[in-house]
Amino acid sequence: MRSVPRRPLLQATLALPGLAAAGLAAPGGAGAQPGWPNRPVTFVMPVAPGGPGDVIGRPLAQHLQAALGQPCVIDNRPGAGGTIALDYALRSRPDGHTLVVYSNSTYSIAPHLYPMPYDNATAFAPVALIAQAPSFVCTHRSVPAATLPELLALLRREPETLSFATAGIGFTSHLATELFMALSGTKMLHVPYRGGAPAAQALSAGEVQVNFMEAALVRSLLPAGHIRALAVTSRTRHPLLPDIPTIEEAGVPGFESATYWAMVAPAGVPAPVQARLAEELLRWMALPATQERLTQAGFLPIGGGPAALARHMTEDTAKWGEIIRARGIRIA
Repeated sequence: MRSVPRRPLLQATLALPGLAAAGLAAPGGAGAQPGWPNRPVTFVMPVAPGGPGDVIGRPLAQHLQAALGQPCVIDNRPGAGGTIALDYALRSRPDGHTLVVYSNSTYSIAPHLYPMPYDNATAFAPVALIAQAPSFVCTHRSVPAATLPELLALLRREPETLSFATAGIGFTSHLATELFMALSGTKMLHVPYRGGAPAAQALSAGEVQVNFMEAALVRSLLPAGHIRALAVTSRTRHPLLPDIPTIEEAGVPGFESATYWAMVAPAGVPAPVQARLAEELLRWMALPATQERLTQAGFLPIGGGPAALARHMTEDTAKWGEIIRARGIRIA
């Protein structure tokens, strides 16, 4: 292969016997489209190689390569909020040989920030919901707040005196912080960086005071003692850091945010191909090794076939669109 809420770790939709309820055939029953696949299958990914997407994309490609009997090639096409990758995928034939593994920064957020020549809701066919990656509210050790309630009290007492880092304007880390400020009635100053790693380094160095960081970065930085993790953005606690409460538990009712990962195909993909892809993806997710790999990388496996993903995409797109409009977020 070349590079070109506590919610259960796996919901019931992930169990293979439940595929029929998701509109899919049982294992072995989803007849493949005749002649598919008859050439390499390409995973278009709207992120650069070496990032969190590799934790999902590469082992999934290996699984499908073995299951389908054709090479699975990863084609990284980052840029413009992921719209470059989506546009490229839509130029391919909708025959199941070109797929997109994406995060909601690409699908649910980008349409509200970038000009789009197509409608995501009709341009793509949902295949499967994979996992979510929640973030942790982290502060530099110099901030006089050891808990989220203490941080909220500080922010309300001294608005706009603290700054928060993000991976960039419009990224999930940015919108999660905007949602947090909207629901908690607080204000901080935004300092965007070019990626999650530089933003994390800025917090560790004390250049900023707050950062919503994903679990892998948090675990790598906590031992040094330069940062504190106060709360997690998911509705349930994270198994890697189970002692850290959720934002909702810690005093902000209704808060939930995470980066979601899923697979879609260009609209028009044959239904038997869509069903077979979903079946194989959910079979891969049911493997203990997959669950362990995703969890240790900071993901919470979810699972769900085309219908579950379609509902999620609609809800997630509406949620972030509302925040972007209400907060007046624009790409400079």
